[in-house]
Amino acid sequence: MKKNSKIYIAGHRGLVGSAIVKSLHSKGYTNLVYRTHDELDLTDQNAVKRFFELEKPQYVILAAAKVGGIVANNTYRAEFIYDNLMIQNNIIHQSYLCGVEKLLFLGSTCIYPRDCPQPMSEDALLTSPLEYTNEPYAIAKIAGIKMCESYNLQYGTNFISVMPTNLYGPNDNFDLETSHVLPALIRKMHEAKINEVEQVEIWGSGKALREFLWSEDMADACVFLMENRDFKDTFSTSKEIRNTHINIGTGEEISIKDLAYLIRDTVGYRGELYFNTSKPDGTMRKLTDVSKLHALGWKHTVELREGIALMYDWYINPKK
Repeated sequence: MKKNSKIYIAGHRGLVGSAIVKSLHSKGYTNLVYRTHDELDLTDQNAVKRFFELEKPQYVILAAAKVGGIVANNTYRAEFIYDNLMIQNNIIHQSYLCGVEKLLFLGSTCIYPRDCPQPMSEDALLTSPLEYTNEPYAIAKIAGIKMCESYNLQYGTNFISVMPTNLYGPNDNFDLETSHVLPALIRKMHEAKINEVEQVEIWGSGKALREFLWSEDMADACVFLMENRDFKDTFSTSKEIRNTHINIGTGEEISIKDLAYLIRDTVGYRGELYFNTSKPDGTMRKLTDVSKLHALGWKHTVELREGIALMYDWYINPKK
């Protein structure tokens, strides 16, 4: 990409998209294009078609998605599969029709089977059943991977898919119904500290293990791949080309219990933590194998303790 290349970032206001915009600006890219949801409904095929014909972006980063935690995924199953399929189908297809030079599609490591061998390598995709609670979202993201692969193989496009692990960082969602575990715990403990609440409830046993990646590290990985790697770099020559997506993560994990106590220390909350075992744990372990990403030349820089401190500082001072 050149510094004046026209780059369209879909989902520029979210956790992922805003971090990518910040990274691109910091690297000197000056011709960035984006639209709010009110300006462009990405589930509207005709609206997306008009946008691409008008703007003619050279590069596309597809970070727009309907996302949420366990409760949201399990409650709004139809919305999660419909909205995500429509968004990615419209953008990927119009990118092909308009001759986009390179596209980066962002998914999630929830694409992997529920009982996937750990750490999860790219080759584990579609080898056994998915976790039930987020199956609709995962199926949509798997369809996006296969759509990129299929267009590359049939039409010669240069579409790359990346699967970030659990992300956290500036512009995260702190809504207790729809957020992921780390921002939810930060909000719960901050409010408990302010209101002098003696106990904070945490869903599940605390035994589940999770991997977390600072969102700005993820953005740096995405820009690195857009600048330096192509579809042809994502697979070894073989009869069948599949599993060309790239995991983005740290390759390190922590239990929800240890995470909760780490956040409690960072926030300065002195109350008790109650682990409600009547609530679901979700998948017990989800650790990514990041050897493919490392081989392509990128590794994370922000460790979890530092990232949580940065996250909490942003939460209490969001305009900093």
